[in-house]
Amino acid sequence: MNYRHAFHAGNFADVVKHITLTRILAHLLRKEAAFRVVDTHAGVGLYDLWGDEAERTGEWREGIARLFNTPPPEAVAELFVPYLDAVRAQNPDGQLRYYPGSPFVTRHMLRKQDRLMALELHPSDAQALKENFAGDIQTRVTELDGWAALGTHLPPKERRGLVLVDPPFEQKGEFQRMVQSLEKVHKRWPTGIYAYWYPIKDPRDVSAYGAALKATGIKKILRLELTIRAASTPPRLHGSGMIIINPPFMLEAEMQAILPFLAKRLSDENRGRFSIQWIAGET
Repeated sequence: MNYRHAFHAGNFADVVKHITLTRILAHLLRKEAAFRVVDTHAGVGLYDLWGDEAERTGEWREGIARLFNTPPPEAVAELFVPYLDAVRAQNPDGQLRYYPGSPFVTRHMLRKQDRLMALELHPSDAQALKENFAGDIQTRVTELDGWAALGTHLPPKERRGLVLVDPPFEQKGEFQRMVQSLEKVHKRWPTGIYAYWYPIKDPRDVSAYGAALKATGIKKILRLELTIRAASTPPRLHGSGMIIINPPFMLEAEMQAILPFLAKRLSDENRGRFSIQWIAGET
């Protein structure tokens, strides 16, 4: 499948991915020490939901629009504050038009001592990303293959932070590439937090991915998944997942509150489902 960010900005998968991102960042912000976020497939950073690409699919109407126009109930509202604040910051008139990708969501939450490294291989996307962050001394944008960069840019000098891996799945073998990259970078920086996003289209691919992750022997791997419809034949995108290595202590409990709500809000006819599982614990 081709998961170029512009066509799917603000859809259900983005909502899950970016809420998870903000909860991890919220944990990092609890300590005064600086941290760094490395975004390996950053895209352009900001998306016009009224533009040709987003309007062609209209997926954002069943994603961020369902949260922006109808806020979460009080029981979970506080957990959504950083995410919705990041979206509202790009729509100050209160009308939903622009959606922040992961670099903008991250940058919205950083303090003056924190840094963002945003990598993007696609030339026109990389140029747009540079323009979007022009003059921002806390953000470094580099036109570079995120897979290759993981071997040279870790660990960061701060020794605290997050690596977000969100490939477009334009080529075959992305699941294998994610496993191979994790094995490589985890040896270089075993204490870092890693978040790998993936689409759920063919359950066999997802099952094989989980088995391959378990076979690495890496500890503390948490899997979060949300589907908005049943699997179909032929396979189509019906869900998405996040693999979190070294997740913050409170993340599992927070997602136990967040995902049931999203499964209901982002699906039709009560078809949403969620899963929270440990592929590997601490021992």
